[in-house]
This record gives sequence, structure tokens and C-alpha cells, in this order.
Amino acid sequence: MSADSTTGRTIVIREARSGLAVTARLLAEKAPENVAFLWAYLETPRLVPGLHAMWTGPEISCPIPPDHLAGAAYANPLPAENATLHPQPGDIVLAYVPARMWGGNPSPIFDIGLFYGPGARMFFPIGWLAGSVVAEIAPEQRAALAAACGVIRRNGACEISFARGEA
Repeated sequence: MSADSTTGRTIVIREARSGLAVTARLLAEKAPENVAFLWAYLETPRLVPGLHAMWTGPEISCPIPPDHLAGAAYANPLPAENATLHPQPGDIVLAYVPARMWGGNPSPIFDIGLFYGPGARMFFPIGWLAGSVVAEIAPEQRAALAAACGVIRRNGACEISFARGEA
């Protein structure tokens, strides 16, 4: 999938209990391989577990379940693109951790991070890990994102839906 085929595309992110309902613009021109992975993954709308991160600060972490990726031709190692160690509010960050790197986990980890406030950092129990900023939420939706993420933080784990937006 070329970067040009995803330019101008969006993803829709929702969670009912918190009222989370935002749209993020994909950054295919800055993170083409990572965006291609996410776009292919979202060929079918997905429900992904979401929980407030412990190490990275103001983030709702959405680790993609390994069974979602079983046999997927696009589930390959991802390069760091549009990389950051300090995500900004409204950034959607795709983090990739190779198999066996984190606690001997036999599956690679693909995690979609929803960053909603200042002071975030890509620091984990395994150390610093650059993530790829794959999408961004428009400034006018960031207050709603922060409010919903605050509700998720107080309520605990949830399921977040991700879907392709209208082109």
C-alpha cells in the first residue's frame, strides 16, 4: 500500500462509557509504513482493549490483541517513522516491540497510544522506546479527547473501537 493511497484518510475512535468520539487524520506522508499497517488492520472495524498507561503519562494504551494479527500479511516489524519520545496532546502513536523483547513475550507487541495531555513520554519498564506518530486529532477535538480519557482513567479498562473514517 503506497503512502499516496492513504493521504487524507482518517480513523474514528470511540468508547461509549466515556463519550469518546474523535476523528484522527492519518499522517501517511510522515509515517507511510506505519500508516499502511494501521489502515490494513482497520479494513475491518476493531474493538481493542484500552487502559490508562502507567509509565507514559497522559495516554490511553490500546495493545492490539495478537489474535487480531494472526496470519496477517501486514503484521511485520515496523520501522520508527515520524518518531517521538515525547508525544504531544492529540497524537496517535503506534509503538512496535519485537517478539521476546518485553518479558519474553513470544508475540510482537503493536500498541496504539492515544495521547491526551502534556508531559507524555515513551518510557516503559524496558526503557525508552520511540513510537511513530501515525495520526493526529484536530485541535478543536482535543478537549473532548482529554475529558473522555479522564473518564477512562477513573473508570478503568474498557474497549475502544477503531474504524476507518470517511475518505
